Amino acid sequence: MDVDSEAWRKEYPFDSHFLDVDGARMHYVDEGRGPAIVLLHGNPTWSFHFRTLIRALRTRWRVIAPDHIGCGLSDKPQTYDYTLATHIRNLGRLLDHLRPGNVTLAVHDWGGAIGLGWAVTHPGRVSRLVLFNTTAFLGPCPLRIRVCRTFVLGDLMVRGFNVFVRAALRMAPVRSRPIPPQVRAGYLRPYDNWANRVAVLRFVRDIPLRAAQPSFEIVNSIDRSLATLRGRPVLILWGARDFCFHDGYLQEWRIRFPEARVHRFPDAGHFVVEDASTEILPILEGFLSEADAPSASSRAGLSSFPVPT
Repeated sequence: MDVDSEAWRKEYPFDSHFLDVDGARMHYVDEGRGPAIVLLHGNPTWSFHFRTLIRALRTRWRVIAPDHIGCGLSDKPQTYDYTLATHIRNLGRLLDHLRPGNVTLAVHDWGGAIGLGWAVTHPGRVSRLVLFNTTAFLGPCPLRIRVCRTFVLGDLMVRGFNVFVRAALRMAPVRSRPIPPQVRAGYLRPYDNWANRVAVLRFVRDIPLRAAQPSFEIVNSIDRSLATLRGRPVLILWGARDFCFHDGYLQEWRIRFPEARVHRFPDAGHFVVEDASTEILPILEGFLSEADAPSASSRAGLSSFPVPT
């Protein structure tokens, strides 16, 4: 299959913009006008993951979706500090450049730690939160991911044979599996050779499993600071069949944001946006249309979407 075919580009019909961050070009989508929503992807995806949401939301909102350095259409420098702290700093640089005003922050996978790492130091610039199968606190890491962290074997698997990206396309979506060829091509396009997969591996190796890792204390610090975001409306859109961020993570989010509105999709997986975009869009549009202050209906949502214990 030709990953450079026009088929995937039709799935992603957005203008490309770039910001120089210390010599590396950071790619981002900036579509529509109105209150801003910032969509942050994780690993091993890119802003392509949010294409359906971008197309729909840009009619009423300003939709900003960056590709982290090393990901998507951003530059992929081979010698670079691919760490959580750097990605948080890059996000701040982008938002300072774009000046979108207060934003709704919508995060998936590693985008949670990155986005909330920025948010807890800029709480006055965050109006709402949307959480898609993500974390910003420490938790278990599946064996299949830990294997990819190993030296030599991890390099061969992730950078040599593209195992991490290809496995994600097989396992992360559930309802929509197999992914259509043009969509699969879009996910694979930025990660088509050894050099272009550098950040995929570095993201995996930056997962904080030990206190000695620099990102370990950063994640703990973000977790301790999440209380600064209390009082803002929070929407959780959760795929229940996630092999990585399972319902245990969802329960932890509900502890941290007890007034969050939760929609749990029993037959969706880690790529919940890929699996359940049809259901997600009206929920998300309704959430974005509401007043910033938490409402009685928001609190009532807690009992409407129970999470099994």
